[in-house]
Amino acid sequence: MGPAASTPSRRFVVLRARLDRGLLVLLLAGASGRAVAQSTSAPDPRAAQPERPTVATHAHTVAPGYVEIEVGLLGIHPAPDSGRLDVPGLVKIGISTHVQLDVFVDWNRTSLSGRTSSGVGDTALGLKWRVLDKAPALGDFAVQSSVKLPTGSPERLTGTGTTDFSMLLISSHATGPFSLDVNVGYTYRSGSGLPVPKHSTLWTVSPAFTVYGRLGWTAEVFGYPGTRGLDGYAPEVGMTVGPSFVLHRSVVVDAGVVVNVRGLGANALYAGITWNVGRLPFATGGQRRARRAEALCHN
Repeated sequence: MGPAASTPSRRFVVLRARLDRGLLVLLLAGASGRAVAQSTSAPDPRAAQPERPTVATHAHTVAPGYVEIEVGLLGIHPAPDSGRLDVPGLVKIGISTHVQLDVFVDWNRTSLSGRTSSGVGDTALGLKWRVLDKAPALGDFAVQSSVKLPTGSPERLTGTGTTDFSMLLISSHATGPFSLDVNVGYTYRSGSGLPVPKHSTLWTVSPAFTVYGRLGWTAEVFGYPGTRGLDGYAPEVGMTVGPSFVLHRSVVVDAGVVVNVRGLGANALYAGITWNVGRLPFATGGQRRARRAEALCHN
């Protein structure tokens, strides 16, 4: 690692880059409710399909013409005089039976060496395409691409100042009360490579299961392999552990802890909610079929 890698401000901007993987896979957005709220394919279009709180996401998509919203809180304190609170939001819109549009927004507050700043973070747009259903070995398989825009401010530590292009490969399996999501991703960033590297990768393995009734649990392991050169950083590994609860078929809440196994700097606490709002005020093709499926599930 270069000398700049040890400065606290760079550490927070690098952390910002981790959190801002946007719709690809953010430290806040994942799978604890999956074994409860999601099956291999949700027959009810109003059933919430959380993509939070883990780094991993699943291969499933919101029903065509339907909207789902996720909002979370993440708090991390790497040192007594530094801390960060993130409030990420994700809007998912079903485009077709196998395609979903994602819009990610974020607000965050950072305290560093007596200085506190807050504001709107970076914004991301993504598209998830489920390519395969119940394929051998791969299970439900999807490709998610996204672009993150530098709407935040590096000076205020609300953004990385880079435009990021990301690709994520997603494999999801479900058997009875158990589910497993495996992700592998790559991100290319604009800029000089300082303070965040131009290239980064990630991997995640996220099992989840139903504990009892509406209560679910997840225990994910994720990692960011290290990079070389002046902009390099050491490998980082963490775990996301916590419960989720289905309040209603369309509402799932979660809470838990992100454990620093190696290099993340500190543990973090999270909480959030996923709400399937329902269908848009128009319906064509697959959207009409989704309405009929909702009526059948409701009855």
